[in-house]
This record gives sequence, structure tokens and C-alpha cells, in this order.
Amino acid sequence: MQNKYIFASILISFVGLAAMAQESGRFPSPPTPSNGPGPPGLPIDGGIVILFVIALIFGVYKTYGLVAKKTS
Repeated sequence: MQNKYIFASILISFVGLAAMAQESGRFPSPPTPSNGPGPPGLPIDGGIVILFVIALIFGVYKTYGLVAKKTS
């Protein structure tokens, strides 16, 4: 019974994917970008390295805490 539900979910997903992949003539193509003002001077990835290091340290801290709690 569960296999039927899994098969139906996959089938519906593929049908939806195929419907979205087809190009329709009803919708116009997106407009071409104009040569307006440039992007602002602030970089998006300014602190991404610091954020990654903090997340890595936090992950090691939490993992160490779980292992220490499990062994004691």
C-alpha cells in the first residue's frame, strides 16, 4: 500500500516538472536588462568567512557536548 503512495508522489512530481519545463507561447520573454545605475557598493559576501568559522566552531562545540554527555 505504501509503495502505491510513493509511486503516485513520484509520478505527480515528474508530471509537474514536465509541465514547468515546457515553454509556453502565452507568456512573453523576460525583458532585457537596461544599462541603469549599477549595484550598490556593499558586497553581499563581506562576512561569510567569519560566519562559516563561527558555525564550524559551534558545530564542534555541540558535537563534543553530545559525545561527552553520551559517554558519562
